Amino acid sequence: MLNNEITELLKIKYPIIQAPMAGGITTTELVSEVSNYGGLGMIGAGYMTPIQIRTQIREIKQLTSNSFGINLFVPNEFDVTDQEVKSVNQILRPIREQLNLHPIDSLEIPTFNHLLEEFNEQIKTVIEEKVPICSFTFGIPPREVIHELKQHHIILMGTATTVREALENEKAGMDIIVVQGSEAGGHRGNFTQGYQESLVGLMSLIPQVADNVSIPVVSAGGIMDGRGLTASICLGAKGVQMGTAFLTCVESGANELHKEEILNAHEDQTVLTRSFSGKYARGVKNKFISEMLQNEASLPDFPVQNILTKGIRKASSSQNNRDYMSLWSGQSPRLAKRQTVNALIKGVISEANNIRNGK
Repeated sequence: MLNNEITELLKIKYPIIQAPMAGGITTTELVSEVSNYGGLGMIGAGYMTPIQIRTQIREIKQLTSNSFGINLFVPNEFDVTDQEVKSVNQILRPIREQLNLHPIDSLEIPTFNHLLEEFNEQIKTVIEEKVPICSFTFGIPPREVIHELKQHHIILMGTATTVREALENEKAGMDIIVVQGSEAGGHRGNFTQGYQESLVGLMSLIPQVADNVSIPVVSAGGIMDGRGLTASICLGAKGVQMGTAFLTCVESGANELHKEEILNAHEDQTVLTRSFSGKYARGVKNKFISEMLQNEASLPDFPVQNILTKGIRKASSSQNNRDYMSLWSGQSPRLAKRQTVNALIKGVISEANNIRNGK
């Protein structure tokens, strides 16, 4: 049950993947520890420069000889007007003042072409540094990128929130599909349909995807323990990707306040919001989410809103002010624990084996 196509393909002992959480959570220590203890450690490189990526890959290689991977954001076209940016800046001004931040009068928004160039540079670094596994969120990379990665024998993983997206991933040449249920913390990986249509619960999503694709499926969204792993496998997945469970681990780079918020949150306190980034993401509700709710529909798309709130999130985090932090979390915070990576993986496998043996 626990040794299958996924463990073989990814060269790992257990079918457990640590979710690639961008923004500094996936420290070198977290990634290497996950890989050292039999899972697949993943770098969340969505916001990283090629230089930062190269540095971290080399650090990880010093700490583990086991398999690890990297995740990149696929850039999407977006439209934004100066007026939209100006209007959001007006809304954010009082919050900036509260955090003692200078008001932003104008902001340079990167073009889609610029983001595509950056993405291609990230890909180049992944190839040069010989990372064995590369996963993608927010879409499917261009055909030529997929071809180049395959030429270098890199295993490719796509993200899907619907059967349609899963089929698109398979058609494009992905080796593995991570199916992300609506329970998942952080950003939604939907890319072909609206956010409302992509909110399929994980228990519904796994068997429907598994029945329609021929490549291995990995489940993600609210999985925290051996019960989640066993249930996923029973429904047709070959492994799990866990985010929030690893976020509260000792080795995670998440702000301590963020960890505390999750450890003390209840399942009804996580909500979907696009206030922080312009793309729907799940996190623990706070003052920023509540205050921005009335303006949510008019906010610019990702990555524009993400750039506009970056300073607020950073200042809030350094000031230990929960009100304006993006406290990403899946829907199972009551199952989160403050523990080491080793303890988490051991616990998940032990529980899964006990269930299998009828204990």
